[in-house]
Amino acid sequence: MGLGTILLIILILLLIGGLPVFPHSRAWGYGPSGAIGVVLIVLLVLVLLGHI
Repeated sequence: MGLGTILLIILILLLIGGLPVFPHSRAWGYGPSGAIGVVLIVLLVLVLLGHI
């Protein structure tokens, strides 16, 4: 597995973990998962273009 694939898997797990499904994190809104989602999209584009 390449470095890009490993980073992509880690970011997908972080995105799932950042969803506000727990009572203590409901006040956070979608900020954490939105930020991780943007990083995931940028990384996905870089992997598809072959830069990583």
